[in-house]
Amino acid sequence: MKRSFSLPTSVLLASGLGLVAATYGLVRLAFGLFLPDVQRDLGFGADVGGAVSSGASVLYCTGAVVGFLLADRAARELVVVAALTAGLGAITTAASATTVVFGVAAVVASTGAGLASPAMVQLVAGRLDGAARDRAQAVVNSGTGPGLVAAGVLALVLLPDWRTAWAAAGVVTLLVGAVVFLAAGRRAPDARSTPAAAQRSALQRPAVRRPALRAALPGRSWFGAQVVPVVVALLFGAGSAAVWTYGRSALVGAGVPSGLTVVAWIALGVGGASVAVTARWTSGLPAARLWLLTTTLAAVAVLTLGLLPHVVGAALVACALFGWGYTAATGALIAWTTEIDQGHAAAGTALLFVVLVAGQALGAAAAGVLVGPAGTATTFTAAAAVVAVAATTPLVVARRDLRPAAPTR
Repeated sequence: MKRSFSLPTSVLLASGLGLVAATYGLVRLAFGLFLPDVQRDLGFGADVGGAVSSGASVLYCTGAVVGFLLADRAARELVVVAALTAGLGAITTAASATTVVFGVAAVVASTGAGLASPAMVQLVAGRLDGAARDRAQAVVNSGTGPGLVAAGVLALVLLPDWRTAWAAAGVVTLLVGAVVFLAAGRRAPDARSTPAAAQRSALQRPAVRRPALRAALPGRSWFGAQVVPVVVALLFGAGSAAVWTYGRSALVGAGVPSGLTVVAWIALGVGGASVAVTARWTSGLPAARLWLLTTTLAAVAVLTLGLLPHVVGAALVACALFGWGYTAATGALIAWTTEIDQGHAAAGTALLFVVLVAGQALGAAAAGVLVGPAGTATTFTAAAAVVAVAATTPLVVARRDLRPAAPTR
């Protein structure tokens, strides 16, 4: 029997989309949007910015793992923790007077996004079944693009006052989290808990004692089949980090007016949100082909931002293209692990997303060290090369596997 909820399903879906938009777009990924103004006020360099972004990615991974393990038993509680860490972290970031306080608050705030996704997946699964559930999951988890757009609009109105912008993001996150918590409701008394139901259940199936986690974990062969997607997810995360951390900084450094740099960030969010429109054409592609398409376009976008940041039109197109390519590539990862083993698609998605963001942690730290002495063009060119390797690695592996075996003598 499904759970009973106090508010309509539409409220849960709308507020869930809002929670993803807030924890990802308004808090976690808005770091790169506000970074140039924060650096100017607090006086730290690109290396510190890269280190903070890297630490935020590590805490995101931690939150995602915790969420994956606890969502089935404590989804509503995870929503509370997600909203509190992201919301209060953003508010503390806004109030920070030193680089240390700012860095710690930004890192902690990123944890909320990692906790929010598995919690929402579980809450939606508890309300809906079948195709309706899949569509609802897609709607809720498409919130990153709108969140990026909202962050850009907020920045367009408030910058260079980044403190007010981040405080507003924190307040919105707390409010949306409260709505999700109320919409999720409480676990209703289950008919199966009555003595009669328990007796019928015992007659219908034998009692099985299963370990809490081991039964849900896939076998060794499954992990072996995930090697290629894991490697390319790590590489793609590392290469994409340059845009998420220093995308707007590259435009500011090239002399692009501040308002247009924010518009470029909005274009990035619009590109990500457009995946919902293009999905009708891309959903029929095999996962490997979709991966090649999306990551190749993302590599082109990263290279364009690095070499032509001063050409406003090219930069705007590149941001929109990167937003689409990055978001659609994450969908390709989901499709890829589902093709490998549909029964463990959730575990595969969690694994690949954690690896993706771990790659972002490495890439942000590396870009932070490189961008100062080598410059934006070199840093973004190197990042584009890493993304290109991520795009083509599956082709290389496939060709090698298709080679005829050497004849034996």
